Amino acid sequence: MTDLIVRKLRFAFADHPVPFLWNEANPAFSSMANAVSLLAIGFEKMIVSTMADVTPTITDPAIAEEADAFVRQEGQHSMAHRGHAKALIKAYPGLKETLNECNAMFDRLVAETPLRYRLAYTADLEATFTPVFKLMLDHDDTLFAPGDDRVASLFLWHFVEEVEHRSSALIIYDAVVGDPWYRMRMAPSIFKHVMSVIKVACEGFNKHIPLAERKVDALSLFSTYRGKQAWRRRIPFGWPANQGPVLDAFKHLPKGEILTAVNGIVRSQLPNHKPAHEKIPVLAEEWFARYDQGYDVTKWYTADEKSA
Repeated sequence: MTDLIVRKLRFAFADHPVPFLWNEANPAFSSMANAVSLLAIGFEKMIVSTMADVTPTITDPAIAEEADAFVRQEGQHSMAHRGHAKALIKAYPGLKETLNECNAMFDRLVAETPLRYRLAYTADLEATFTPVFKLMLDHDDTLFAPGDDRVASLFLWHFVEEVEHRSSALIIYDAVVGDPWYRMRMAPSIFKHVMSVIKVACEGFNKHIPLAERKVDALSLFSTYRGKQAWRRRIPFGWPANQGPVLDAFKHLPKGEILTAVNGIVRSQLPNHKPAHEKIPVLAEEWFARYDQGYDVTKWYTADEKSA
């Protein structure tokens, strides 16, 4: 029996405007998280479609139950990110074009790739989430706490549930495809696609969000882009980007912890990888405990202010 819980949470994005720069202390992280929202909508739609195709072929009841809980959790994430995106589009209507572009990239993937590739895509990307999100959750005091609590709480919920179902996509892949080497061989093309979707989102932010309101070149998310702009500024008569400051969202984090996360990403793509063995963020354990106690996790940082 699966131990996944499908939590139906709603965030008050319609109550008042949602700022693009939802964490003013870290514009680069605000932009990056917003790009993740746009990616998540298309990716999780692809997961739902892929699971609908594969579920009838699963004969093991335990794996079928895991797949059902997994896809229902992802469906809730997609719904919440749509609410976030809708709020951003209300403020910046041009972002509708960007969201459509990101979704179309996943629609083409579904139409043009075999089922085993989409299962590998899901397993490969999901495998990276625990080391990446552990880095972020371990530093929630600077990345999430200073921001709009609705947006911060959305990402905390999403990230801790990705940790919770960290093994699900690989369990399903192994049961249906059962070829760890294929998954590893496909990883370069899979992550190329992921980053191309993120790039479309960031280019859309630069196009549709005034610099005065985003405070950063949204393409700062890409380390290669940051490096290229740094070199351009050293060249006489160089041509630095005119989309705003190029900032690193994680510059203030310990380099050793960043390296640990990078190592975790690499390790997650190896054929013998077992997500269940990954270290769990302390905040994830705290989040699950407080949810079980009835705490309003949709207002993670502000729910208890009245009683304080």
